[in-house]
Amino acid sequence: MINNKKEFYKEILKALLKLIIAGIFIGLLRKYDYVIAIFLMLKIIRNVYKEIIKPKINKNWLFLIGMLLTGFGGIVGETWGVYNGYWEYHEVSREIPLWVPFAWMLAFYYLYKLERNIIPLLKNQSQKNKIVLAILVALIFPAFGEIITIYLGVWTYYWPYQIFGVPIYAFLCLLFVHMLVYWILNQICKKWNIKDLVFN
Repeated sequence: MINNKKEFYKEILKALLKLIIAGIFIGLLRKYDYVIAIFLMLKIIRNVYKEIIKPKINKNWLFLIGMLLTGFGGIVGETWGVYNGYWEYHEVSREIPLWVPFAWMLAFYYLYKLERNIIPLLKNQSQKNKIVLAILVALIFPAFGEIITIYLGVWTYYWPYQIFGVPIYAFLCLLFVHMLVYWILNQICKKWNIKDLVFN
């Protein structure tokens, strides 16, 4: 199923290392949500520059649309979850820290970039295999990042049936948001005949 296993594992390890660094960063600075928000916003600006502003051709507008959709979906979900008492952020003066929408936006970029790097390593790059990959990536990586921040005291889930502090419901919610955004971007690619390695 994988052409170059060494390169595949290298991409997975790089992705996990980024998650660990981001989780520790958020965990250590959790009291200073504005500092985290500024840093994540600067990261988004850098990524927009690399994907849209800098290239003379092939500007990746899907990347920006995906980040905005994921950020919007994430903040709607966060508002619903916090106000219904399903989870709670700690050691900040706000119920939802300032950095949360930016983290959701970067989560899209993170997953998109990971898939964009892994798909060329697949022997069969069919739509079915891309969907299976997207589901696995959306189920595993965001939850791994959450586990790190949960254990560093950033927030607590109050839903039952947890795996390392992350409830089954949270896995399903993360999967739903990411797959809904992927479906919307797939439809955009079909409608406007946009070529994208991940979405068509």
